[in-house]
Amino acid sequence: MEEQRARRDGPPRQRHGPPARWRRPVSFGRRRDGADASGAHWPVASTALLTALVLIGTHVAARHQQGHREPLDAGAYALLIAACGPLLWRRRRPVPVVYGTAAVTLAYLAAGYPYGPVVLAVAVACFAAVVSGRRRAAWTAVGLLWAGHTLIALWLYRWLPPPGGAAAPWSQQLVVATWVVAVLAVCEVARVRREQWARDRAERAQAARRRADEERLRIARELHDVLAHSISVINVQAGVGLALLDSDPEQARTALTAVKAASKEALDEVRQVLGALRAPGDAPRAPAPGLDRLPELVEQAASAGLTVEIEGTAPGLPPGADLAAFRVVQEALTNVVRHSGSRRARVRLDLTGGTLRLRIDDDGPATGTDAGGSGHGLAGMRERAAALGGAIEAGPRPDGGWRVSAALPLTTGTAAPAEDGPARGAAAPSGAAGQTGDAPAAAEPSAAQKAEREER
Repeated sequence: MEEQRARRDGPPRQRHGPPARWRRPVSFGRRRDGADASGAHWPVASTALLTALVLIGTHVAARHQQGHREPLDAGAYALLIAACGPLLWRRRRPVPVVYGTAAVTLAYLAAGYPYGPVVLAVAVACFAAVVSGRRRAAWTAVGLLWAGHTLIALWLYRWLPPPGGAAAPWSQQLVVATWVVAVLAVCEVARVRREQWARDRAERAQAARRRADEERLRIARELHDVLAHSISVINVQAGVGLALLDSDPEQARTALTAVKAASKEALDEVRQVLGALRAPGDAPRAPAPGLDRLPELVEQAASAGLTVEIEGTAPGLPPGADLAAFRVVQEALTNVVRHSGSRRARVRLDLTGGTLRLRIDDDGPATGTDAGGSGHGLAGMRERAAALGGAIEAGPRPDGGWRVSAALPLTTGTAAPAEDGPARGAAAPSGAAGQTGDAPAAAEPSAAQKAEREER
């Protein structure tokens, strides 16, 4: 079809006008906002103001130097403009500008024209070179200018205008040298301050990125813990409801009621977590969960067919430690529901020496079923414990069960080992970060058991 259309329409018609490459827009290095293609701005206003100041100031200064210096003429004004004009490029080409301005200023002084604010052009060029990192060029240009002026004032004045001049005293040269050093010192101070400001901005940006990353990880942990537990309960109850839908409708109704309650609680906690993304300064709409909600956790586990025994009482804890302890217990019970064939778990709470010790045990064995675990549960627990200076240990027990031990200091900076460790010295499964310890050969779990348990 394309070939028929080409034969019918004939060869493509040549458009009138110049070739396409000539019709491309031409950039003259300047945008409407005053910047060229590189993004640097032209200092037009400051350069024009400085040029006017130099011309007017030199004209006024010349009135007080009549008879001592050459009168201003067209050549003098041309040199003044030539000294100030290159300042337009001081941000793009600081080295040529500082050398060129110094050379033109030296030519102006060698011609015998009146002293005046022409040295301001050199000072501005030197400042631009120093703050842009061209310190050697700035110091060299200003040093050559001072050396040339000293040579003219002490020796070359015999052959240069104005005629009949005398050598300048050394005290005058020392004053000039003092002003040169002062200008260079101001430029160096400005450079140091700019570098400090740049470092401060970079540190603030890095700190902001670090805080954003930490907040993102915190929200990810919260969402994982909330959704993993609730969806595990929903998964178990939904399976029970489907299995009993025809044979025992009343029991299936009970399972679906538990699914509804678990999903409602999951939605409430997800809303609470996402509330942290609101505008800064807003207070949380609901308190963070803590160990005071252990009865609710036990009730949810019971609805999934898991009996939980609590040993010890939940003490009053700081908010951070309280939330971390609750999430550790929640994640451990979720793993029992997902991966263990045991329908019984034990949670032990012990507060001694300013450290809360948690121990969650189940009798196993691993079910070998895929419960949809992401493998981030243990990592999240370890991150929570590490944030408080504590530790988490998880691993198989010699009798085939599974143990999660946590030590959470109530005061930051006092790290404490987890109580007893997994399986009383048994080695943790491979892939569990931070696990150490040697176990006798009889206590080693089978490879299948390690693979199933590591899914937690």
